[in-house]
Amino acid sequence: MKKPILLIITSFLVIMVNAQQVISLYADSIPNSRPGKDEERHETNGATGHVSLSKVSHPTLSAYFPEKDKANGMAIIICPGGGYSHLAIGHEGFDVASRLNEMGIAAFVLKYRLPSDVTMINKEVGPLQDAQRAVQLVRQRAGSWGIDPGRVGIMGFSAGGHLASTAGTHFTKAVIPNKENISLRPDFLILLYPVISFTDSLAHKGSRDNLIGPNPSEDKIREYSNEKQVTAYTPPAFIVQAGDDHTVRVQNSIAFYQALAQHGVPAELHIYPKGGHGFGLHNPSTKDEWIDLLRNWLDANGWMKK
Repeated sequence: MKKPILLIITSFLVIMVNAQQVISLYADSIPNSRPGKDEERHETNGATGHVSLSKVSHPTLSAYFPEKDKANGMAIIICPGGGYSHLAIGHEGFDVASRLNEMGIAAFVLKYRLPSDVTMINKEVGPLQDAQRAVQLVRQRAGSWGIDPGRVGIMGFSAGGHLASTAGTHFTKAVIPNKENISLRPDFLILLYPVISFTDSLAHKGSRDNLIGPNPSEDKIREYSNEKQVTAYTPPAFIVQAGDDHTVRVQNSIAFYQALAQHGVPAELHIYPKGGHGFGLHNPSTKDEWIDLLRNWLDANGWMKK
């Protein structure tokens, strides 16, 4: 049954009203893409009001800027989750961006391409291309946006956490043109109930299948198991998950934290006993707000100062 047209229109209004700018990620042609019509779908969950997108093939950045007297020069790129099959762009994107603005942070919601053999030549690198381009673009325009190019982080939820952690562990290999040699390394990572590992024991199978296929090689599994890609140059990380997450095992967060600690990379890990998966800004099992803890972490590391 098709969703009512009104719900689709509402999705567009959410994007246009809340974001000050919606920017095409690529000025010219989209790299690694096959020709075809745009079949992107917008849906709103009638029970929760959550906005989601599917069949994304034209990536954008929705820019949210704080009030000038609050702005501290920091920027965070937000990667919504959705198992690499859709984007939970409402409660894991737009809502979070508005909250970051209240903290003086410029926020950019990344509508990244979803892996598809129909729209991409190589579907496994498409999302990473968009994440790297987002980092590159924010740094290129940092001056005009009042952003410090040395304080650009990336945040990801669920499969968006896999993309964010891939951006934080694969930055030495550019999968986009980078003639200006702009650093593609995020300055810090913020990971919420993230998919980290593609190993058989930890993987969220849907995310793995969608990105690298149902029968990946051992080398490919290792390449995208980001706990195995950590080095001493991996950015510092702030990680949050619930212990009763039955969608993405909490051992993903633990494995990434342990790998960071092993390589001497500063990290902070918060594991709530309850909360499940996909809670966005508010874990319903506690009065604690993880974004307040995030603010303390950002401040302690010097990223909040003007």
